[in-house]
Amino acid sequence: MRYSVFAGGKRLRPILAIAGAEAVGSAADDVLPTACAIEMIHTYSLIHDDLPAMDDDDYRRGHPTNHKVFGEAMAILAGDALLTLAFQAIAENAAKVDPRVVADVLADVARAAGTLGMVGGQVVDIESEGKRVTAETLEYIHTHKTAALIRASLRAGAMLGGGHPGAVEAITAAGDALGLAFQIVDDILDVEGNLAELGKSAGSDERKKKVTYPAHHGLDASRREARRLVEHAIAALDSLGPPAEPIKALGRFVLERRS
Repeated sequence: MRYSVFAGGKRLRPILAIAGAEAVGSAADDVLPTACAIEMIHTYSLIHDDLPAMDDDDYRRGHPTNHKVFGEAMAILAGDALLTLAFQAIAENAAKVDPRVVADVLADVARAAGTLGMVGGQVVDIESEGKRVTAETLEYIHTHKTAALIRASLRAGAMLGGGHPGAVEAITAAGDALGLAFQIVDDILDVEGNLAELGKSAGSDERKKKVTYPAHHGLDASRREARRLVEHAIAALDSLGPPAEPIKALGRFVLERRS
């Protein structure tokens, strides 16, 4: 568990949770347990994604994947344990925030991580390998497999931070757009990046005949769509004023990142 959680990475999702809280006038301490929980959920998903039965990857975050070091059985159990520990951490956020709000966040994150979100997207992704799919199916995969948890990260911060419904709605819209943009850029980097930059093997999508934005729409169109989505996310946050600037900066980072 520690090997994968502390192997590095961008920590984008927990940072978004904190930024979501700060955008509605709250403090990072109020959401820290849930921010950590979301990183655990993300890490569990990476451990399981890398398994031979799924993406069969050798490197993650610049290190050998969990199953390459500890074996498949221990990797599966590490992922299971991280997912379980994550929900315990969210529940413990009730020591700082109204338990009723924590319960709403718990349900929201569970939806984003389960069959209505990340797991559902992974199912369709795996079943679509080597097949011709529609643009709608491609968007379904990306909005569920990746964008759902990114959206939930921002929403968790805003909800735990006591954001009013209008603020949560604006942050949700930004999260949807940023999440999809993040995955499109990820697809682009798999084509253009390398192991040293990415911390994982490049070109794996093409080798595994994965459904991606560049394969379906081309690189130039993918870049344009990612930029459009980030601009949409930034515009959605305008009503929140200066406190939302960190989220906007993270949106620009999504476009500029090389890993």
